[in-house]
Amino acid sequence: MKRYYQPEIETASREEILKIQNEKIVKQVKYVYDNVPYYRNLMDQKGVSPDDIRSVDDIKKLPFLTKDDLREAYPYGLLGTDLKNCVRIHSTSGTTGKRVVAFYTQHDIDIWEDCCARAIVAAGGDDEDVCQVCYGYGLFTGGSGLHGGSHKVGCLTLPMSSGNTDRQIQFMMDMQATILCCTPSYAAFIGETLAEKGYKPEDNKLKAGIFGAEPWTEEMRAEIEKSLGIKAYDIYGLTETSGPGVAFECEAQKGMHINEDHFYAEVIDPDTGEVLPEGSKGELVFTSLDKEGFPLLRYRTKDICILSREKCSCGRTHVKMTKPLGRSDDMMIIRGVNVFPSQIETVLLKEGYTPNYQIVVDRKNNTDTFDIYVEFPKEMFSDKISEMQNREQDLKAAMRSMLGIGPKIHLVAPKTIQRSEGKAVRVIDKRKLHD
Repeated sequence: MKRYYQPEIETASREEILKIQNEKIVKQVKYVYDNVPYYRNLMDQKGVSPDDIRSVDDIKKLPFLTKDDLREAYPYGLLGTDLKNCVRIHSTSGTTGKRVVAFYTQHDIDIWEDCCARAIVAAGGDDEDVCQVCYGYGLFTGGSGLHGGSHKVGCLTLPMSSGNTDRQIQFMMDMQATILCCTPSYAAFIGETLAEKGYKPEDNKLKAGIFGAEPWTEEMRAEIEKSLGIKAYDIYGLTETSGPGVAFECEAQKGMHINEDHFYAEVIDPDTGEVLPEGSKGELVFTSLDKEGFPLLRYRTKDICILSREKCSCGRTHVKMTKPLGRSDDMMIIRGVNVFPSQIETVLLKEGYTPNYQIVVDRKNNTDTFDIYVEFPKEMFSDKISEMQNREQDLKAAMRSMLGIGPKIHLVAPKTIQRSEGKAVRVIDKRKLHD
């Protein structure tokens, strides 16, 4: 069984990795300065030029990029090459109607697929395997990344996309799938459905699962591993940099190795922007070292984590990151979808409601529940139950259109949502995601 997809890189010495990073960052900063006017202006405002960047130690001199910058520059403001050189886009869900769109050249896709191939091999995959990809395809990055990585490894690839669980199970059993790629909550659901159909864990041929796109606990990992009879591996990515494959778990299951030849990671104090020493808990910042289409420098992910260079038993030498331990903003990830309270407020105001609401998120039977309690204006009140139910359904449809996910809506009387110092507590997240 192969242990590494690109052993010379994955097991390179610290000195070799630094040499690669130092060479790439000098070239990349000049590339971005010459080709991305938006970021060139940020550098000029900060009084820094490409000549000031001689190694990754100098990255801290560069300005940050945030999601607000990405929205302001939408759609082409951060494009790093002629549009004719780009072959694909991917996109996040829009927070207030404006999406983040990332552009990819063929070179960018090749790098991304290499990173995903590394993750598949780290999970025990090789050209004898059947890889079932149940992440969503299309604008979402999940399906495309693992699909391409599976091809590079030489697996027989089942491009299932998400949903239609009966068909998923039919193909899983008939094609004798050995690796499952999807969100952890969907993996748990597949496990439950298999049990309901009378299958035992040993009845399937799965040996490994690569799960990401939403937070999950060690307890959930144990449940998935038991129900499917597999080893479950975590994977991390974000659309802005290249989807899944930025970092991945190895057999040690003690953090995710960041592909340091393509991504330089920092951890900063989210309030001051100060770079923190290794082992500190802070906000994760990524610099893409060789992206062409959408080359982000010092992008603030808002994910809180810890970086560690402790020697790993798998032999890989790249720095490891913990699972995200929280967010430095108010974003929630519900069933793999990014949800912001600002999106919900936008819908409420548009539909004629006041922004007095409360979001309650929980996890039951390994699936996220999503409830929104909304105070209705007095003029909307009706003693006809059917009329109030219709209002709830209409609001649910409007929320689904904005969020891409349908919450359960509860219309409640004015002043019934508890306030603290005059301000409503907007989000109650009952999930135990970081035990």
